[in-house]
Amino acid sequence: MSQAHILIVEDEGIIRASLRRLLKRQGLSVSEAGSVHEAERNFNLQDFSLIISDLRLPGEPGSELIARAQGVPVLIMTSYASLNSAVSAMKKGAVDYIAKPFDHEEMLRRVREVLAESEAPRRAQRVQKPDLGEPEDSASSPSSDSRFRGIIGDSPAMLQLFQRVQKVAPTDATVLIQGESGTGKELIAKALHERSKRATGPMISVNCAAIPESLIESELFGHEKGSFTGASAARAGLIEAANGGTLFLDEIGELNLEAQARLLRVLQEGEIRRVGSVQSQKVDIRLIAATHRNLHQLSLESRFREDLYYRLKVVELRIPPLRERGTDILTLAEWLLKRACDKMNKPLYSLSPDAMATINQHSWPGNVRELEHAIERAVILSEDTIITPEYLDIETKVRHLAFKAESNVPQGGLTLEDYFQRFVLEHQDQMTETELAQKLGISRKTLWERRQRLGIPRKKASPV
Repeated sequence: MSQAHILIVEDEGIIRASLRRLLKRQGLSVSEAGSVHEAERNFNLQDFSLIISDLRLPGEPGSELIARAQGVPVLIMTSYASLNSAVSAMKKGAVDYIAKPFDHEEMLRRVREVLAESEAPRRAQRVQKPDLGEPEDSASSPSSDSRFRGIIGDSPAMLQLFQRVQKVAPTDATVLIQGESGTGKELIAKALHERSKRATGPMISVNCAAIPESLIESELFGHEKGSFTGASAARAGLIEAANGGTLFLDEIGELNLEAQARLLRVLQEGEIRRVGSVQSQKVDIRLIAATHRNLHQLSLESRFREDLYYRLKVVELRIPPLRERGTDILTLAEWLLKRACDKMNKPLYSLSPDAMATINQHSWPGNVRELEHAIERAVILSEDTIITPEYLDIETKVRHLAFKAESNVPQGGLTLEDYFQRFVLEHQDQMTETELAQKLGISRKTLWERRQRLGIPRKKASPV
């Protein structure tokens, strides 16, 4: 595969430069323009692997690039205030949208996913079937179906999951996806949507942990003009935007009780009421929810509505953690290794026997996402085409943290993760999640993800 070439269309020079540096550090080729007109004047849009465009641009909006790029995926950037317009852009064919100011890790994740999906048809012959270890006549097997968007695995647990996805996808049943962070819950949700009768409709994905608590109801259900300070105009919510398609609520356990009550009404009555409105309107959506939390336990603690929990789990799909997937771990590691080499325009690397043993023995608390990062880091740092354990930085990291814990290092010697953990534990009783994130200089979503990675629970909310 030739090196991916990305076009950034953004009129704010600081944002454009920051995004250019971020992508170039990943080994990607980047061009840039300040408007739709400039992009068309200076480039052939069909020469790019991906176009990342702001929605609001001088002259024509970034959504105009969708039709003019003729099949090149377009990722739309927008502010929270313009999410409705971003959803409209998705209906026109945008591959995804991301809210500004964006988290760098989130942007890279989206870019990786889009590039992987657009390259899947070209990779299928030379990568996917060999990686799955399947004979040539097994193309109909769910694990080799490209519509599963690169979900690799033929362990019994994964094959059972694929079979259940195939059975439930054509129905309109509400689905609850259970799985640890990094297991690929959103990929399963996309597979369900793409195999459903709603596949031609929109799929709206919402990470409930990423939206500030004060905005969650407005974002989901919309609001009327004047319903709260700053509501200068009426806005449709993301549930309305999903009408005729699928609404995916990731980390639904993070919803507050009031939003849960409103969501229950959507499931029971098939209608919504915007914040500040007395009028209800019908919506036709299929709901897919996902969580890494135990919703049943939360309901017993009065932190999640029991009636909503039972409404959600009409069909429950469990994604096994990577440590329970047996030989899938090495199969997936080799697939990710080939993809990383392809993306960085490097020769095909291989794993040494010691590296394979290390991968197989590690517990992978961050699951597939952690494995992907370890493989990419090894490809970047390795001085040879055979990757040895030290470049995976798995065992060394474990030993390093254990040593620090035992030696009572002074604060000046703390790692960033040590500092993060201490800061959160010391201040979370006095600060909201939003305030914590602002003090740490990160997004609320990044705060949530680091909590999961480091095993730092949120403070218990008082029952309402």
